[in-house]
Amino acid sequence: MMPGQEPRRPSLTSRIAHILLPKKPKFRREKSRSESLLPTDYQVHSPNHGAEFNVFNDDINEQTGERRDDTALLHGLSHFNSYDSFDDLEIIDRKEDKRLPGERDIVKLSSELWKKITEYLSISDTMCLAISSKTLLSRIDKKYWLYLKSDRNQDEKLRFLMTLDKELPKHLLCFSCAIYHCRLNIGKERLKSAWVPNPVYNCNGSKKFGLQQPKIRLTHGHFLPFAFVQLATRAEKYTIQHGIPLINLCRRYKDRNTDWSHQTRYHIYKGNLLLRVVSQSFAAHGLPVSAQRHLLYSREDYTPYFSCCSHWRDGELLNVCKCALSHVIEPPIVHQKQYKPMRQKSQSLNLIGALCSFCRPIRRCPDCPTEYMVELKLCEDKADPVVRFKQSIVVTRWTDLGDGSSPFSEEWASINGNATYDSFANLGKRSISAIFESQSGVTLPGQRLISTNPKNEKRGEEGNNWY
Repeated sequence: MMPGQEPRRPSLTSRIAHILLPKKPKFRREKSRSESLLPTDYQVHSPNHGAEFNVFNDDINEQTGERRDDTALLHGLSHFNSYDSFDDLEIIDRKEDKRLPGERDIVKLSSELWKKITEYLSISDTMCLAISSKTLLSRIDKKYWLYLKSDRNQDEKLRFLMTLDKELPKHLLCFSCAIYHCRLNIGKERLKSAWVPNPVYNCNGSKKFGLQQPKIRLTHGHFLPFAFVQLATRAEKYTIQHGIPLINLCRRYKDRNTDWSHQTRYHIYKGNLLLRVVSQSFAAHGLPVSAQRHLLYSREDYTPYFSCCSHWRDGELLNVCKCALSHVIEPPIVHQKQYKPMRQKSQSLNLIGALCSFCRPIRRCPDCPTEYMVELKLCEDKADPVVRFKQSIVVTRWTDLGDGSSPFSEEWASINGNATYDSFANLGKRSISAIFESQSGVTLPGQRLISTNPKNEKRGEEGNNWY
């Protein structure tokens, strides 16, 4: 084009061709990773393709895409077969060593020395020593396990099994057959009368002749098995899963054929289970001796209707009850026509008889931890619409049942008359009744505390005073 000339305009054909040309994309399309990683014909048809021709790197994690760091591995190889690795091995040994402190010193002692030590121990103490660690289990002779299976060493077996009580919350130790039985109703055990089947566990040994579950007598037809004492004390000593709360033992019931009604309550003091049984019955005025016996004794086995220990025949317990019955005063005469004037007149009269110095004091059994108190009270008789309140004799018993660890404890055994016990020497001046009532804020009136058997006579059924 010559200078000074105008540029030539494109023709119509060239402009249409320019419009029809394909336009370039604004963003350049890149190849995807899957397309770039497709194997080539050489890789597919090559017979030698493998790790050498693998497009993936072993150092890259396929899931996270992170590169593996081999620094720790290389540093570990640098300490191989060198003295620098001893410190690391010592730290690892300390972490993996789960033995009890002092067990390394036990390993240093020979088996012969431990054999000499066990000669000075009982069988139960030797077994407790053996199960304390694996080292001692292998060092102590296996013959002691055979000794426990012998019937002659059943007491030693029971002492050994008692040490495992905390480790078995769902089981209970049976002292008749020396076996831990599985509890049937865990946490739902309740005390019932002797006529109702109420097993805590299934014991085949109880069916054998001469074997009997340890228990004490509460009232006529009602007993307290030692298994419930175990459950109550275990719940206080360990956890509630080991036993039952005390409320499951408390009961209130009435005899079927008599007017006697009873109420039991329990309390734990310094690990010992304390029992209180309150028994009461309506008493009439001027009862002869035969009627007093009819009121106090059961005609089936000639035992008192109220709660008492096994030493009730020794001493003056029943004489105290008979003396209290003699103080029952004659109730005022009440007629329908004279009801209002007699009610006004009776305000100045004594409705309850006063006890004398013989039957008023609290009595303590000298041979077991049991105390008694005899009272006269006014109780409501809902069956009598005329005389609603009547005089009643109330006999309260407080007893220390022991710590519940064994029926051979001095408290439990002495209540059943199987062991000697000096209650005045062991209990001292403070009474069981005061300890029990103080936990509920009740203060007993000041009274003397004397023995139920001041003459220390032990005649049993041969004596005549108890009847």
